[in-house]
Amino acid sequence: MVHETSFRQKQSTIFFAFLVTTFIVGIAGALQSPTLSRFLTFEVNVDSRLVGLFFSINALASIVGSFLLAKYSDQKGDRRYIVIFCCLMGIANSVIFAFSRHYLVLITLGVLFAALSSAAMPQIFALAREYAVKTGRNVVAFNSLIRAQLSLAWVFGPPISFGLAVKFGFTVMYLTAMSMFIVAMLFVAIFLPSVAKNPTSQFNSATELQAANQPIWKNRNVLCLLLSTVFMWTANMMYIIDMPIYVDVVLHLSDSLPGMLMGLAAGIEIPVMIIAGYLVPYLDKRNLFFIAIICGLIFYIGMIFCTDKSALLALQLFNALFIGIVANIGIIYFQDLLPTQMGVASTLFNNGVIFSIIIAGMLQGFVSEAYGHEVIYWIALVMVAISLLFCALVKDANSKAAERRVIS
Repeated sequence: MVHETSFRQKQSTIFFAFLVTTFIVGIAGALQSPTLSRFLTFEVNVDSRLVGLFFSINALASIVGSFLLAKYSDQKGDRRYIVIFCCLMGIANSVIFAFSRHYLVLITLGVLFAALSSAAMPQIFALAREYAVKTGRNVVAFNSLIRAQLSLAWVFGPPISFGLAVKFGFTVMYLTAMSMFIVAMLFVAIFLPSVAKNPTSQFNSATELQAANQPIWKNRNVLCLLLSTVFMWTANMMYIIDMPIYVDVVLHLSDSLPGMLMGLAAGIEIPVMIIAGYLVPYLDKRNLFFIAIICGLIFYIGMIFCTDKSALLALQLFNALFIGIVANIGIIYFQDLLPTQMGVASTLFNNGVIFSIIIAGMLQGFVSEAYGHEVIYWIALVMVAISLLFCALVKDANSKAAERRVIS
């Protein structure tokens, strides 16, 4: 009885550590990203072309850096130590941005450290999945609660970031981000467990194991899911970039409305993520993806035809259902398709989002300048429809059986 109580207390401590680590790493990212363009413009004193170049190189470096670390983490090494290494890289990156105002230093050393630190979050999700499987927890519900911490971090992080930068300066803001990485590193080192990777006992035959280990570019399911993810996230990123301008310039509504729309959607997303996690055993991930994408179609149709404040606010329910379900279930879906490559699976989802940001930035700027802001939402609607087609091509006959084994 005493042993059982001690075991449960240990599990509760580890679960709490996962929540705190995800939230703190999320806060660190949410402190740095929102004010980066302002930092480069007013502190480093570079023009908009160099700002755009920095964002593009930073995004591409993050994709490459996180993927290489993911491949390494799935083959060897303790995933805990990799997360600690990523936090150390985040500390180095924060220090450089806190004290350097030289563009060349920032776009070389700064981007290098940022690229290596960007793998922290996918590695945390991979470790969480492996821990949940090992301890027999409900994998999707476990992931949902952890993923909600990242969304929560992005509710609080941006306002804190702007507040610190405006009132105390960027040095204080980046040193605050550094302190977040230090706290996260301590939680990982002290509380998070080491978990054996790539379990093979779940496979009934050598053929199943070989199929799970096949290269990504030969895995049709993974490629279709990745393309579906890229299309839906590109639509979402185009909306985020364009909506504040669209509401002001085209609809002539309140300047404060974009913040209200984003805040409302973010607030609804958190319970949506948690509820979706508990619905997976009943509806299946694939069906939930279809529901999410249909909500996305409704949202963008609404954005095309609705022009008043009340309607735009009401549409955020469909936006939150769309993004909340995809953001939560997406990582689990990739992990189920790549059961022996948890790090790569989590990183593929994350890199799909980063790649979408690059595409959305280029498309939004060109299309809005040449054809107007209204066309952005027609393109977003088409992209979500294409993502639905790619999602329909994802076939995973073993997912339900595997899921029942994990959840039972």
